[in-house]
Amino acid sequence: MTKTITIGPYHPYLLEPSLVDLQVQDGKVTDLTITIGFVNRAVEELMATKTYRQDVFLAERICGICSNIHTLAFCQAAEEIMEIEIPPKGRYLRTIFVELERLHSHYLCLALLAHAVHEGQHFVKIMKERETLVGLLERISGNRVHYSINTIGGVRRDLSDELVSEIRASLPRLTDLSDFVVDALGERGTLGSKILGYGTVSGTEAIELGAVGPTLRGSGIESDVRSEDKYAAYGDVDFDVVVEKEGDARARFMVRARETLESIRIVSQLLEKLSAGPIMGELKEPNLKERPEVIGRVEAPRGELVYFIRSNGTNVPERVKVRTPTFANLCFLTRALKGEQAEHARAIIESIDPCLSCTDR
Repeated sequence: MTKTITIGPYHPYLLEPSLVDLQVQDGKVTDLTITIGFVNRAVEELMATKTYRQDVFLAERICGICSNIHTLAFCQAAEEIMEIEIPPKGRYLRTIFVELERLHSHYLCLALLAHAVHEGQHFVKIMKERETLVGLLERISGNRVHYSINTIGGVRRDLSDELVSEIRASLPRLTDLSDFVVDALGERGTLGSKILGYGTVSGTEAIELGAVGPTLRGSGIESDVRSEDKYAAYGDVDFDVVVEKEGDARARFMVRARETLESIRIVSQLLEKLSAGPIMGELKEPNLKERPEVIGRVEAPRGELVYFIRSNGTNVPERVKVRTPTFANLCFLTRALKGEQAEHARAIIESIDPCLSCTDR
């Protein structure tokens, strides 16, 4: 007999409102429906009524966990329209800030996994160490959530020698945390052993389903916009694109855990390269004839984030369209849940690190 298990729209499994209806027979998920759109804030429509500078702050409020990467995507698209060149120091600072953001986002996802599989000590340890990072971001920007770092033409804040020293001093501690999580996610680790084999999706299926980010890389596909497009300062640093071949929930979490080590490596390299210089480029007006439509593409913590902007030659864009990584991963999630035990649903849902705030907009 088939029964329906409804998760949401407000449920402890989900930190944001969404609705997952699981069709379950003999304890296994035979079919499901995912409903989103409970908190639409009309951000894209508002962006077509505000100036480019005002839209930077709107973009930042699409998401709370990865607000900074949204502004980077928007600013890079706007800068292409206006043909603005970012000075090297501005590019380096942008990359440092987005990698620190990637660290705190990945650590939060890994902490939520520990919570989902009832490993309270691991949850507390990860969140406690993550708090050091969030506090550091607050000292850099003045805020724990919306940093207001990126602006069209570069960045709004420089790093003092004192802050550079603080970031350097925090990296060994973060490395220890990353090593701890990687060990816990091993096949016989405290976390890894509990989710091994959950929600397995092959690389071929992941590509066909349009998956992006750690979700795609967890199925063995090497795809990372940082490496492919080398935007900001990624062309000036060495890092590895982390891939796991198993395609299960453990692999997707392991990609994130190992990526934190790469983020630390990137930040360390950029701090060594950081030198004096301007942090803003020369601002220009939008050009209607030469570049009426552009795409800003970046690698958010959850995967490829795309901003499309159509210019009409004024200081207000004609159209802004955002394609978020969670939206791209929902079809993948449907495939990952089918055929699995219903009791595994929470860990599988957490394995794509869903963010409904930026998906709904």
